[in-house]
Formats: sequence, structure tokens, C-alpha cells
Amino acid sequence: MADPEAPQVVENEVKQENEEEVDGTIETPGHQAGQLNEIMKNPMFLAAVQGKLGSMVGQPSGYIDSLPKEVKRRIKALKKLQFEMTKIEAKFFEEVHELECRYAAKYRPLMDRRKDIVLGGTEPTDSDCEWPSDSEEDDEDKDQDELAKDVKKKVAITESGDAAEVEKENSENEEPKEPVSGIPEFWLTIFKNVDMLCDMIQDHDEPILKHLQDVRVKFSEHELMGFTIEFYFSANEYFNNAVLTKHYTMNSEPDEDDPLSFDGPEIVKCTGCTIDWKKDKNVTVKTIKKKQKHKGRGVTRMVTKTIQNDSFFNFFNPPVAPEPEEDEDEETETILAADYEIGHFLRERIVPRAVLYFTGEALDDDDEYEEEAADEADEGEEDEENDPDYNPQTDGNKPQECKQQ
Repeated sequence: MADPEAPQVVENEVKQENEEEVDGTIETPGHQAGQLNEIMKNPMFLAAVQGKLGSMVGQPSGYIDSLPKEVKRRIKALKKLQFEMTKIEAKFFEEVHELECRYAAKYRPLMDRRKDIVLGGTEPTDSDCEWPSDSEEDDEDKDQDELAKDVKKKVAITESGDAAEVEKENSENEEPKEPVSGIPEFWLTIFKNVDMLCDMIQDHDEPILKHLQDVRVKFSEHELMGFTIEFYFSANEYFNNAVLTKHYTMNSEPDEDDPLSFDGPEIVKCTGCTIDWKKDKNVTVKTIKKKQKHKGRGVTRMVTKTIQNDSFFNFFNPPVAPEPEEDEDEETETILAADYEIGHFLRERIVPRAVLYFTGEALDDDDEYEEEAADEADEGEEDEENDPDYNPQTDGNKPQECKQQ
């Protein structure tokens, strides 16, 4: 006859096996999980883990070191081939710059024409204006509405029989409209439409930027890959300069210490210009008054101090880029990185496609491109998850191998 207490004994034995006695206390797996959750909630512990993981990013996985000697030898041969391809790539970019310089002369008459239309120096002909527009239908509806109003007025005049009096009353009520010359505030509107430029513009900058007549890019033929952005201003009450300039120096040669890291030309330096501000019109500085107390006598006095003020025109006074052997502080590095991005965007996008940034069409294109890129990235992740042959363990080794250079 079976012992009715046997199942209880087995159950107790299993329970004892799943228990651990530490310092006289019994800890079950559930208790241990609770302790682990408490540890994971500790911000100091999480910070330490994140710091450790951060230091491991980009570190070799050990895979390359584990390869046979003959395989490593072949990898060296591939790197030497890569270096030869890098030299060809650098030469390619040099010739592209030479081509840009030649084609700049072809663009110049069109840029001059654009400037004349914007400033009202010339009126485009009917053939110049033959271009499809999304707003044409709205313009036609507006014209039809105005025509209908005119017809109603004429009917009212005919019925009243006093045409001269009605026409005189209408002419007295109508305010004379000043003719609009060119396209007012063309470049200011463009700058305010582009986020990275709009963030730079302060309220006190706008009256000055209304005098901005044109922006050009001038490619340096003698200095390899360099270019200058020229800002043309009409006579104004703020400064005497007719043109403000920002020059960018580029490097298209692979780094001698790390030639395989070459990824095309990059801006390495920028130089602004001196703005000849008129008296009390410099918006890049402001004057503040501070109380200063004498340590010995305890006398307090007011001290006037001039400090830098936020302004778009600080763009023409960038920090000096350190020499390669010098250390670059984080603030200077951040300012120069943003400056280089703005210079590149002005050269590649805004100046060549100014009218599209004025209308906002180029902004829509930029947004669509960013959305498509994000969608493609999401689709790539979904494809991996839905792939029946996808092996997470196999994929887990790929990022480590791809880090090897």
C-alpha cells in the first residue's frame, strides 16, 4: 500500500532544492528576482553599466585577431588596394571641383537675372513667366470673383441711373495702392524658412537683413576645394560694408595618419570678415551695467561692461579652428561643426535653389526625403523580424565583425 505521505516528501525535497540558504535566511528564486529588480532600478548601478557598455563601443571583438596568419596577410593586401582606390577618389573630387569652377561661369548670367528680378531692376516678360503653378486655379477663381463684383456694380449703377455719383463715391473710398517693386524681403524670407538659419536670426537682425539683396557662392580656383559665400547689402544705417564674406577652406586629401578613413572633401576651416559698424549700431554686442563693491572700503560703484549679444551677424566672426596638433575644446568644436554645416547647406542647397526655399517647396522635398529614409530604416528592421530564415544569434555577431577596419 502506497504511503500517502510520499508525495509530500517529494514536494518538500524539490522545494528544498530550489531554495538557497544565505547567512541563515532562505531565498527563493522569486525573492532573488525581486532583488534583481530593485538593483536594476538603482540609478547609480545603471549609470555604471551604461558607462561600461559605452567604453566597449567600437572595441575589437577579437575575431580578426583569431584569424589564421595567411588570412591576415590577405587582409593587408585588401587594405593596400583600398588605399589605391582612396587616392583615385581624392583625384575624382579634385576634378569635380574644377568642373564646378567652369560651370559657375555658365550660372552667373542666370544668377544676375534672378537678382535683377528680385530687386525690381527688370520686369520679367510674358515668356519668362510661362511656368505651371499650383496657385493658377486660385488666381483664376479670384479674377472671376472680382469680375462678378464689377458686373454687380454696373447693374446697380444702371438701375439707380446715377452712374457719375456712384463712380465718384467709389473712387473716394478706394485707397491708392503703392506699386510693389521686385520681390520684397526675398532672402530674409528664405532664411526664416530654413530652421538652422532661423534659429540664428534675432528680432534686431531682421531690419538689417531686409537690406540683403543677393547671396552668391564663389569657388576658389587657386585654393583647392575652397569657396566663399558673399552677402550683398544695399546702403543701410547699420554698417558701411556693401559685401560681407565667409570663406571656407576644404581638405580633399586623405589623412596621412589614417588614409583609409577618407570619406570625401570636408570643411576644415572658416574665416569671416570685419563688419564696419556705424556708431551705436553694432547688434553683436550689448552693454550691461553691474554693481561692483570695493573689498577694502566697501564702496559700491556701477561698472559698464560690453558682452557678446546673440545675433545672425556673429556668423561672420567664427572661432579660430585649432591647429591639428592642438586640442579643441568642446564648445569651439560644437560651434564650428554647426558653422560648417550651415556653410555647406548654403553652398549646395539654398543659393542654387533660392526660389524653392522662398516658396517652401524645397522644404517639403527635404521633409519627404527624411521621412522616406526613416521609413526605409523601419522597413529594414521589419524585414528581419518577419524573415522566417532570420537567426538572431547569427545576426548578433554581425555588428561586431562589421566594426573591424
